[in-house]
Amino acid sequence: MSPLIIVPAMAITLVAFVYWFLVRPWHLRWGATDDEVSQSWPGDELSSPHPKLSATHAISINAPAADVWPWLVQMGQNRGGFYSYTWLENLVGCHMRNADRIVPKWQTLNVGDSVRLHPKAPPLKVLIAEPGRSIVLEKIWAFHVLPIDERTTRLIIRGRGDYNPASKNPILNFLLWRIIFEPAHFIMERKMLHGIKQRAEATSRRRNEQPGNDFAAVH
Repeated sequence: MSPLIIVPAMAITLVAFVYWFLVRPWHLRWGATDDEVSQSWPGDELSSPHPKLSATHAISINAPAADVWPWLVQMGQNRGGFYSYTWLENLVGCHMRNADRIVPKWQTLNVGDSVRLHPKAPPLKVLIAEPGRSIVLEKIWAFHVLPIDERTTRLIIRGRGDYNPASKNPILNFLLWRIIFEPAHFIMERKMLHGIKQRAEATSRRRNEQPGNDFAAVH
């Protein structure tokens, strides 16, 4: 066989090996501890016991849980955004804006309410809403606030689900979900975690410096 074929084939095989056995296990549990990955969280019972798609991401926030929760409650395309890369979201027509302030009219979220990802896509229903603790959206996309102490909070995001029909085109499913969706979702969700961390910590600092002044501008 020609070296012109062998060398590229070996390079592709090496890249695939590194991604599948090193990069993918890392990004599927980015920021999460062993306990957070293995722990059962609200919403897990709503997905299949062995979902084809599963990821647990987490971040430590230097702010009390009360300063983290309001940013989660107001998530949504037509609300406070998702605190991620709006320029990427808007490339696919999301018309997304990220709020940099807590908006009182967006501070209510109940089971049965809808959270929009895109103005033309079906919204995700709220399946679980435990004030100050957990929001679980259908598919399953779950957000959990875990107080560590008065000044520190862990934010855990868990996604679990399946893609159907699983056997219609296994190769296409593999390429679409494992190679495209998983890394793309990780990139956006990692930015989201950092976006919430930045906003919650800024809220906490401002409140400590100027009590009662928690607000900045919306861009």
